[in-house]
Amino acid sequence: MQELKQSTEQEMKKSVEALVTELGKIRTGRANVSMLDGIKVDYYGSASPLNQVAAVSCPDARSFMISPWETSLLKEIEQSIIKSNLGMAPMNDGKVIRLKLPELTEDRRKDIAKQCKKIVEDARVSIRMKRRDANEELKTKLKNKEISEDDHKRFTDEIQKITDSYISKIDKIGEDKEQEILKV
Repeated sequence: MQELKQSTEQEMKKSVEALVTELGKIRTGRANVSMLDGIKVDYYGSASPLNQVAAVSCPDARSFMISPWETSLLKEIEQSIIKSNLGMAPMNDGKVIRLKLPELTEDRRKDIAKQCKKIVEDARVSIRMKRRDANEELKTKLKNKEISEDDHKRFTDEIQKITDSYISKIDKIGEDKEQEILKV
């Protein structure tokens, strides 16, 4: 039963990590290198992540600087950024590419906050699905008389406590991200 509890907790932890990754991609008005994680660059015929073909940095809170390992990749990187629909125009000076993060309007901030809430709700659903799977397994073990009624009740309560703790973590992460988005 301990392995069921541990595997359920591991799955819930993965859901929280996935949430953090997803929320990291959301634009908040502050430059964050994870916002560029989805960009793939054609590197000698294969699509490579931007951070594997260039150094990506944030010299200030509103801009990015991309320094390719090879200057011959400047055009490819520039094209990849344009295709990615980030809403930022790359400025190529022959050595590096600079991106300026545009100001977010109030309406855009609210839209992004709604998008954030949906991602957080999806993570909550994922946690609840893990709980349901664990409870189903417990019911099966009870039905097959592998565990007693008391054990079933105790393990169900423990799974619920784990679920509650992960739901509260997700809520906290979501609230923090929403505050970050709405802060001007």
